Amino acid sequence: MSEFQLVMPKMGESIAEATIIRWTKNEGDMIAPDETVLEIATDKVDSEVPSPKGGRLIKILFKEGDVVPVNAPIAIIALEGSTSASVPAPVAPKVEAPVEVKAAVQSVENTMASVQQTTAPIGGSRFYSPLVLNIARAENISMAVLETIPGTGAEGRVTKRDILSYLQSGNNNAAAIPAAAPVVSAPVVSAPAASNTPAAPAAKAAVSLSGGDEVIEMDRMRKLIADHMVMSKHTSPHVTSFVEADVTNMVNWRAKAKKVYEKREGENITFTPMFIECVVKAIKDFPMINVTVDGYNIIKRKAINIGMAAALPSGNLIVPVIKNADTMNMVGLTKSVNAMANKARANKLAPDDIQGGTFTLTNVGGFGNLMGTPIINQPQVAIMATGSIKKKPAVLETEMGDVIAIRHMMFLSLSYDHRVVDGSLGGSFLKRVADYMEQWDVNREI
Repeated sequence: MSEFQLVMPKMGESIAEATIIRWTKNEGDMIAPDETVLEIATDKVDSEVPSPKGGRLIKILFKEGDVVPVNAPIAIIALEGSTSASVPAPVAPKVEAPVEVKAAVQSVENTMASVQQTTAPIGGSRFYSPLVLNIARAENISMAVLETIPGTGAEGRVTKRDILSYLQSGNNNAAAIPAAAPVVSAPVVSAPAASNTPAAPAAKAAVSLSGGDEVIEMDRMRKLIADHMVMSKHTSPHVTSFVEADVTNMVNWRAKAKKVYEKREGENITFTPMFIECVVKAIKDFPMINVTVDGYNIIKRKAINIGMAAALPSGNLIVPVIKNADTMNMVGLTKSVNAMANKARANKLAPDDIQGGTFTLTNVGGFGNLMGTPIINQPQVAIMATGSIKKKPAVLETEMGDVIAIRHMMFLSLSYDHRVVDGSLGGSFLKRVADYMEQWDVNREI
């Protein structure tokens, strides 16, 4: 009998683990090639995991709710064409070659036991995911201190949110406690020194409830967004710059073009692809905005992939990515923007749709806001927000002198990572975006 090990797929360059939401197949079920076997969730997106090969599902290695490292085996499938897969009776796999199946299962279980041993502290009683261990290693948190951090995960497991909350509280100086003394880690929790007090109890103590208050638990996606936002603020020192742009030419051009475009293409043209075009031009002028930080190395991205923040009907936020936006004309950008927006609203985004972004654009003006100070979408180094477009009196310079006219004005704001983007670069880039908006050709063809 030949078997195939289905592994947890890697859902992005920064994704180290995923949570199993639901198994759509049970042990003993037949699976067609490319048929969905389970649903998983990461801090980026929910996704379905198909089997690249057909056969019978003979072993599920993790339960729903388990957090599994990427590339770890999660199920064993007896392939089509083997004796077990060709016999329709469910008992066929057990009769044909039980020894081989047990040997394969035992091999995978031994492998996963080895993985878990490498992610748990020596002498410790809790499991630590690779992501948590990576954060602890980067912040110089010893295993002894890690043992003292209260966990809110299953069976008291420390989650990414727990360790980031601990770091935000300023308690990471406890990392100096030697890892060789785990026996004293428990008393440290109740010690009077404030620097060794875990963050979670302090946060709970700050919340008081009255009789009319309602406690609403965050849904899973909101928890992931919260973790990602805290991580971003912890990672990047944020600075925000603002400019005001006269977008009258853009407003007038769209008013003419949208009727032509809708009649020809059968869809609407919004301001978003127009904003993206201006951003792409400015990135070409200032390519050091299109970078990622890796320790003390700066990775200069060749591709210009623009993420567009989209609000979901649930109120949550997701960022689909327009890949290679610099290679598209206005029609291509419009079609890509509309397709991504429709997929986001229908919850049909694939993992690839939200990966690989190098710069993010968010439209706070869609909610009637004049401006905003957005949080950087890691591992990028900048994010731009567009405010609402308002008619205002403005001074125009003409050959006959200065005049006051009614113009369509909009605020732009750029939050950037001050580790690698200084005020000169951030401010110059934002002003260049505004210049491209103001210089929009009202006579261009769509």
